[in-house]
Amino acid sequence: MYYTLGQRQGLALGGVRGAAEQPWYVAAKHLARNVLIVVQQHDHPLLLSREFETEPVHWIAGSAPSRERFRCTVKTRYRQPDQACEVDTQPDGRCIVRTDMAQRAVTPGQSAVFYDGNTCLGGAIIAAASTGARPEVERERVSGL
Repeated sequence: MYYTLGQRQGLALGGVRGAAEQPWYVAAKHLARNVLIVVQQHDHPLLLSREFETEPVHWIAGSAPSRERFRCTVKTRYRQPDQACEVDTQPDGRCIVRTDMAQRAVTPGQSAVFYDGNTCLGGAIIAAASTGARPEVERERVSGL
């Protein structure tokens, strides 16, 4: 639980026989099984997401934009350039966010902040993210089976 998706430093991995001499990155965590999944490619499919779900959003204006589905930009990491996305607001206040380009290491528990130009619309905690992995790999990553 002490690792963040996409983390490279502090893994104490290196010199793995038969593995390339590239850095390792945290790709998934299964806390119940005490398993940490690491990969060596910076852009490995397990690290990339085009869709994620948030907890209920705190909208700066007090409520979501008037449309159920709208376009804006989002940041999932500090200092990250704005990323174009489509946001589907849900009746319970959560949102489903689909980015135009795959995003690296979208991490549950971190923040997603929505913008319209220079105006901050609001923000929420990321609840879950889908990866670009094969469906059977994604099921294991999400369910921990």
